[in-house]
Amino acid sequence: MNWSNWIYLGAGIALGLGFCRLFKRLPNSSSSLSPVAPLDQQDMPSISQQMQQTQLAYLMAREMSQFKAGFLARTTHELRSPLNGLIGLHQLILSDLCESPAEEREFIVQAHERTLKLLKLMDEILNVARTEHGTNKLDIQPRSLANILEEVYNLTYMLAANRNFPLQLLPADPEIYVLADHLCLRQILISLIDSAISQMEEGSIYISTSNASTNNFVNIWLDVPANTIPSSELIDSIKSENQLSQAHLESVTLSPGMRLLINQILVEVMGGKLEIFPSPILKELPQQHSRLQISIPVSGSAEC
Repeated sequence: MNWSNWIYLGAGIALGLGFCRLFKRLPNSSSSLSPVAPLDQQDMPSISQQMQQTQLAYLMAREMSQFKAGFLARTTHELRSPLNGLIGLHQLILSDLCESPAEEREFIVQAHERTLKLLKLMDEILNVARTEHGTNKLDIQPRSLANILEEVYNLTYMLAANRNFPLQLLPADPEIYVLADHLCLRQILISLIDSAISQMEEGSIYISTSNASTNNFVNIWLDVPANTIPSSELIDSIKSENQLSQAHLESVTLSPGMRLLINQILVEVMGGKLEIFPSPILKELPQQHSRLQISIPVSGSAEC
C-alpha cells in the first residue's frame, strides 16, 4: 500500500467512528424529550359534546343563510297562501254556490277583511325592504340596553304568564349602551319572544346578555325551547299549498320562519347580527333549548 491508500483508510475509519458516536447519542436525545401525555378518558365526553355543538351551530348558520338567500321566494310563498284563500271565496260567489244572498254577502265581507290583512302584511314586508335599501332611515343612537330589555320584559311577560310559560330576565349592566334604533330593536325582541310563545307547548324563555369576544359588540341571548325555532327549507322546497287549513284561512299573518328572516335583516341594518346556537347545558334549562343571539354594536356614551 502506498501512502495515499493509508490516508484514505484513515479518513474512512475516522468517519465511521464519528457516525457510530452520532447514532449512539440519538436514542438518548430522543428519550430526553417530554413524552406526549395520553388523552384523559374523562376529557372525551366534553370534547365530543363540543364537537356536536360546533356542528349544530354550523348547520344552524347555514340554514339562516338559506333563509336570507330565499327572501324573494319566501315572500312570494307568504303572499300566495292568503291570495289562494281570497280566490277560493270569490270562486264560491262566482259559481253561485252560496245558499242565499246573506251567505254571499258574508263571503264578500270575509274576502274584504282578508284583503285588508293581506295589504297590511304586504306593507310590513315592503317597510323591511325599504329599511334594508336605506329609504326608511333608522334613528340609530346610543341607547341603554338595560332599559330596552326592561321595556321588552314588561310588554311580554303577561303574554307568557297567561299561557303559564315562565319568562325570566337577567338584568343587563346599566353602564352598557348600544348603538341601535330604540323602537326597532325593541320590536325585534318582542317579535322573537312572541313567535316563540306562539309555538311553545311547554318550557321557559330566558333573556340575558353577555359581552362579545370583541369590545365593540354585546350579545343579547334569548334561550327558547328548540322546537319553537322554525326549521328552514331549501328554496326549491318552498311550495304553495292548494288546500289551506281552516286556521290559516282565519288569520293572514307572517309565518314564524318569515318573521325570523325579517328580524335578521333588521338587525343587520343596525350593524348587528342574528344567529342561532345550541344553548349550553345548564340546570336552569332542563329541556333542550336553542339560543337566539343578537350581536349589537356598543357605545360608551349615554343616551341623549
